[in-house]
Amino acid sequence: MRSMPNPYSFFIFLLSIPALVRGQEHILWYSRPAVFFEEALPVGNGRMGAMIYGGIREERLSLNDITLWTGEPVKADQNPESFRLLPAVREALFREDYAAADTLVRKLQGRFSESYAPLGNLFIDFHHPHEASEYRRQLDLQNAEVNIQYVSNKTLYTRTVFASHPDRVIVIRLDTRGEGRLHFTVHLNSLLQHQVHTGAHRMTMAGRAPVHAEPNYRRVNNAIVYADQRGTRFAASLEIRHGGGPKHATDSTITIDQASWAEIRLAMATSFNGFDKDPFREGLDEIKGAMDPLEKISKYSYSDLVQRHRADYSKFYNRVVLDLDPAPSEKTEIGLRLKQNRVERPDPGLFELYFNFGRYLLISGSRTPEAPLNLQGIWNEQVRPPWSSNYTVNINTEMNYWPVEVCNLSELHQPLLSFIGNLAQTGAVTAKTFYNCRGWTCHHNTDIWGMTNPVGDFGSGDPNWANWQSGGAWLVSHLWEHFLFTRDSSFLRTRAYPLMKGASLFCLEYLVEDHQGFLVTSPSTSPENIYVTDKNYKGATLYGSTSDLSMVRELFHAMIQAGEILDTDHGFLDSVRSALNRLYPYQVSRDGHLQEWYHDWADQDPRHRHLSHLYGVYPGSTITPDQKALFQAARQSLLKRTNNGTGWSISWKIAMWARLLDAEQAYDAFLKLLTYYPADQSEIRMAGGGTYPNLFDAHPPFQIDGNFGGVAGLAEMLIQSHEKEIHILPALPAAWPSGSVKGLKARGNISVNLSWAGGKLNLAEFKGAADGLVEIKYAGQIKKLNVQQGKWISLTF
Repeated sequence: MRSMPNPYSFFIFLLSIPALVRGQEHILWYSRPAVFFEEALPVGNGRMGAMIYGGIREERLSLNDITLWTGEPVKADQNPESFRLLPAVREALFREDYAAADTLVRKLQGRFSESYAPLGNLFIDFHHPHEASEYRRQLDLQNAEVNIQYVSNKTLYTRTVFASHPDRVIVIRLDTRGEGRLHFTVHLNSLLQHQVHTGAHRMTMAGRAPVHAEPNYRRVNNAIVYADQRGTRFAASLEIRHGGGPKHATDSTITIDQASWAEIRLAMATSFNGFDKDPFREGLDEIKGAMDPLEKISKYSYSDLVQRHRADYSKFYNRVVLDLDPAPSEKTEIGLRLKQNRVERPDPGLFELYFNFGRYLLISGSRTPEAPLNLQGIWNEQVRPPWSSNYTVNINTEMNYWPVEVCNLSELHQPLLSFIGNLAQTGAVTAKTFYNCRGWTCHHNTDIWGMTNPVGDFGSGDPNWANWQSGGAWLVSHLWEHFLFTRDSSFLRTRAYPLMKGASLFCLEYLVEDHQGFLVTSPSTSPENIYVTDKNYKGATLYGSTSDLSMVRELFHAMIQAGEILDTDHGFLDSVRSALNRLYPYQVSRDGHLQEWYHDWADQDPRHRHLSHLYGVYPGSTITPDQKALFQAARQSLLKRTNNGTGWSISWKIAMWARLLDAEQAYDAFLKLLTYYPADQSEIRMAGGGTYPNLFDAHPPFQIDGNFGGVAGLAEMLIQSHEKEIHILPALPAAWPSGSVKGLKARGNISVNLSWAGGKLNLAEFKGAADGLVEIKYAGQIKKLNVQQGKWISLTF
């Protein structure tokens, strides 16, 4: 873009002011439009999402609705005789014939999940006859807005985009200051089957999703399947308001000419009506769903919409304020900051910004009941996205929600918590069909339809990912954590306890006795990893993996506590206690690390990205500093894995190192998570993760879980409450010598404010939701504090 004198630099400077304030890292900014998805900037209202590219001659917003998926309600009993094969698998395992077990277990598989689908694109073609200069594109996290501006022909052009939750619309505001005017054409399209209709005042696109899309890693014919009178329908509708100049419409476009300002209001909807409702025959009216919001906001001015949007968003975002005392960074773009952030040149503000960006993504993406964030949150442009952009519950879905409670965003947990209730219904059929067990479970993948069966297309899936059966045990930990943070006894009694009991019942009936008399899971895997036996066999299926048993152990502990709190189910709890006492215990290997397998076997990949055998460290809590041998063994295991890996794996290591009380290793992992990853490299890799220019996590490719894992890891470095006391600044690195955080939550529904300088605590404040006595731990000291309902109480050490 050609440089030119800019008489409107005052207005451009206004956009950069927030980045000048110390301790207020809320701006991602760039000096050119996005070319790749991984450079575009996300907005969302918890259901609708858009990626804004910020082009000068062509603006593109790629559009999503969190309920638009391929497929339809699942047939949960799709492999009805599979449970009859289970004894043969177990027999092979207990005679140590692992090759036979790997072969036999493939018969315990079903269909693959469905895919999260892109809705379409909104294009705005600008008819600029002149070159542009002074370009700036930014995401303002405090106001949840994307701002774009540039100068062309002595005119300042500005663009603001936001997604409003209260009004269920995406708003695009276009303004000019100077001699020039707006002249642009708008049109919609989609990669899915669709039609566009334009009337006098509105443009509407209507279409439908396929009934099936094969995972992107499958090479099959007819990978995308449509069928008459089937599939989820969708609609997007927009209207344009403008000041001055004529409006022209064709069958598929609207053109505005010579306007001083314009405002595009866009709404989207689908026919999705629940996981068990046929979206075509029993679906909602998607056309009405897209048009109603536009009708309801017709009375509001642009300033009204802005005010309503900001008021709604800020009540979440402003709950937590993190200040790592960064130096001003207004002159440095995000990409360059990522490249320059090194041990010898730390950028504390970048960590602060990453933390705030992750909270922004949660607020923008997780506000729709029974539709939690998927592998890409709510932002996806591909019909067959990586790993179907589904719910992968052997780590990734859960990681999406690790920050919600500690970061005081508990309401945003509800989409996942309500979704678990759906899974329990289909999961009960899966438990009976595949294992002849009561209760419920879920396997490695699921989708909005609540699919819970082992995937693999009836035998083609590798058991190391397809046949993992512990999803139910892991998922219900979120119900328990929600209770621990909120102390909502009604939630525990009516929602959490029944689902936890169902998952526990499955585990009780799935456990079998090994040759030593311990209870183990069989068949078992350690998610996506491969063992090497003492006879050099490389396999996936075994009995009694550490990850399985640690999840069962955590679940049984929670189940017993929940039952005691509610004073119920005493006979059932006795069964849980008995089984808990008979579980095969954690084992320390000959070389001093925590064993991943029942036997002391090697890993095919000693640096494997999954850390499931360390579940008891984080997110679980059965391995703590009091258990010195296990604690040290877990540390050795994590050292063996190294701090490299995929993006989400690195972020998991941040939290694990924080739990292991090693601040510098946690910081080293965070540095690696913030490694710059180029936007033009989106091929699938199983290592070398980092961060894209728009701060999206790079698996690679883009996968949003790492963003949320990083937020949770940072919070875990500042506050921990999984043991009996609240541990403050347990893993504060030397690179953050001064700072403060306000509004974090500890278990027990206790709010926490902290400040520190010179690496030492200055002030700690606590506020309870009820009066009570708590223990506070800092630097090896423990003090007792009477917290009071609604009142901040200070404590010094």
